[in-house]
Amino acid sequence: MISGVHTPTSSWDLRQVRLLLQAEPTCLVAWASARPAAFVALCLSAICIGAGLYGAAMGCWRDPWQALYTGIKLPLVIVLTTLGNGLLNGMLAPLLGLNLGFRQSLVLVLISFAIASIILGALSPVALFVVWNTPPLAAGTRLLSPEYGILRLTLAGFIALAGILGNVRLLPLLRQFTSQPAVARRVLFAWLAGNLFLGSQLCWILRPFIGSPALPVEFLRATAFHGNFYETVFHSLLRLANVD
Repeated sequence: MISGVHTPTSSWDLRQVRLLLQAEPTCLVAWASARPAAFVALCLSAICIGAGLYGAAMGCWRDPWQALYTGIKLPLVIVLTTLGNGLLNGMLAPLLGLNLGFRQSLVLVLISFAIASIILGALSPVALFVVWNTPPLAAGTRLLSPEYGILRLTLAGFIALAGILGNVRLLPLLRQFTSQPAVARRVLFAWLAGNLFLGSQLCWILRPFIGSPALPVEFLRATAFHGNFYETVFHSLLRLANVD
């Protein structure tokens, strides 16, 4: 708790939602210190609703069941990434000169992903528009089809954008813990790298999200631990570069 900063009450109200979206530094520092149960519930609800809506918009291109599965898996990826990176960031921050404990680090990561999920929820109509205007899955659709590659890269790009914006909103908060802006920036970039590495690989393990034209709809593939996310994106870019 920082002196003179009001900690939000344990009640659930619209004021807390507004403060979360505004990411006002002194308020978020108070939340990170006190961590009331209602705040954690608010962040988790934002993740489940926002990311769930975006996931459903992604999956509906393939099949209604795929929309349901993706609406469950995308929030699950975010929660697992929050837990993993909360521990990782708690070790990185002191090494980079920022005095943060594991609990504070975990709460800060939860804040960033809650904000990112709200952004994803706002982008879900845009994602649905992209899906609606993409040629539907048909017998001739293959992994090499340009519309399939463009759809995957576009939807992944929206997720990356939301994740970056959610983390950037933490920069003023990180500056509350240090008098050196350069330290806060180093910590932010390190956290971004950790989120990208762990989050993208978890997405790969829990795939499919929009479904593969050549495979049936399923919640988790038997080959979930084969390959990696970065290899797939690289090959998608190569395929698009070879389109006539």
